[in-house]
Amino acid sequence: MKRRKKNFIYRLVLFLFVLAQFQWVPMFSLIKPPVADTAGLSNASATLSNSRMSYRAGITSTPETAGASTINIDTAGSNADENTDHLFPNDTICFTDSGNNGCKDQTTYAVNNIVDTDTFTMTPVLVSDLASTDKVIATQSGSLTISFTTSADIPVGGSILITIPALDSDDTHSSGIAVTNDGIPDTNSSISTNGFDLNGITEDDVSTVGCTDADWDTSETITPGTASADSTIKISRTTAKCASGSTITVTIDSDPGIVNPAPLLDSATQGTADVYTIGVETRDDSDNPLESVDIDVAPIEAVFVSTTVRETISFQVAGVAASTTTCGQTTNITTTAMSIPFATLAANDTFYMGSQQLTTSTNADDGYSVKIEENDQMGKDGVTCTGASAGESDNCIKDTTCDSTGCTESTSQDWLDASTYQGLGYSLANVSGTDAAFTYDESSRTFSAKQIADQEASETKQIIMSNGSPVSGSSIYVCYRLDVSNTQPAGYYYNKVKYTATATF
Repeated sequence: MKRRKKNFIYRLVLFLFVLAQFQWVPMFSLIKPPVADTAGLSNASATLSNSRMSYRAGITSTPETAGASTINIDTAGSNADENTDHLFPNDTICFTDSGNNGCKDQTTYAVNNIVDTDTFTMTPVLVSDLASTDKVIATQSGSLTISFTTSADIPVGGSILITIPALDSDDTHSSGIAVTNDGIPDTNSSISTNGFDLNGITEDDVSTVGCTDADWDTSETITPGTASADSTIKISRTTAKCASGSTITVTIDSDPGIVNPAPLLDSATQGTADVYTIGVETRDDSDNPLESVDIDVAPIEAVFVSTTVRETISFQVAGVAASTTTCGQTTNITTTAMSIPFATLAANDTFYMGSQQLTTSTNADDGYSVKIEENDQMGKDGVTCTGASAGESDNCIKDTTCDSTGCTESTSQDWLDASTYQGLGYSLANVSGTDAAFTYDESSRTFSAKQIADQEASETKQIIMSNGSPVSGSSIYVCYRLDVSNTQPAGYYYNKVKYTATATF
């Protein structure tokens, strides 16, 4: 009996000992350090207020001398721009092969007229001789606004790190200013080695709002890019953590604004955007990553297009040939991705039409939108058309009011009477998909039209194409209609139209 009792006790002790070994593993795992949350930031977007590519062309081997007003560019060398397709009347240009402050250190000129694909005129005349090494520079800069929502806390001492693509170069000027920060638009042979110039921005040009604005350090660390690293802006959290679920917006202001890249050397396809990736990362107080997201922005030549996207978006503008049926009408002119050349109008009180085709694809969860605006109404020789009602007496071609009941930039109406109601307007038609904001035949109309939102008159740019979900190859026609009366002053009229494409995740 005693032996059985001893055996029982022995077996019980042995069983408890073995059981304890199996229980030790999960008990130990409970005290492992937590793993950082590396989930992507949500609702991320980046918006360039000016998405037009900068212009950078070479000078011919026989450069112009002081007093010249006609400039010829190099079409055979290795340059970002090798034609004048991306240069417009009234663009501000300078001539330089180096600089510490972009065109601000140089004499500037205004483009007067585009003569042909390699020649333009300017005003005033050249103040000094050009060198064959000089470049024709037209910088395009503006504000950059980045917004995102966190899903992990940013602790006191933590930070936001924004990475902006920069030219791969360690070169500096005699003053020590890096070429990635000198205000001259950069170019290279590939997108991966090219990028934005910081243009001498300082901490006063960067602002951060959201999650208690005052808790962000206003002395941001701005580091220009090098051959081995892109440009960065680091914003530190000084007091109180930033709780998860916070929406944060970082803005680089437009004065001076970062300088957009020029097209790629010898390889750019005009009318198709170059897509650059901006990185956003939150960090803890030891500079360990917490969350991150990549956002694509896409500068493009001539037609001013901005794309805001976290993953992928494509946006393309294409010309439409004359004698094509668009918006229920037959086009009179052939357009390109960069121009609507109505040329000399053969008759008054007659509708003329030219169209462009817009095509968008994106995998954005919340889809995309495309907006339209004009810098001003069409002015004779580029004259400012002050106010929305400027017209013939101001040497302007007014924006149409459509027929008697009228249309605006936000309200459409039928436009059928060419002899009474003149001006410039547009309509839309779906080509693939149903993304057009309105159509030419809505409400049983023949040509339902709107005005283009006038920036000079502070009108709000309007959505012309959108979808709340991902799309593939969604396409519309934008149908421009022009009609003038027999009292319209003779002359050369023009304005600039900009499309802004934005994807939202």
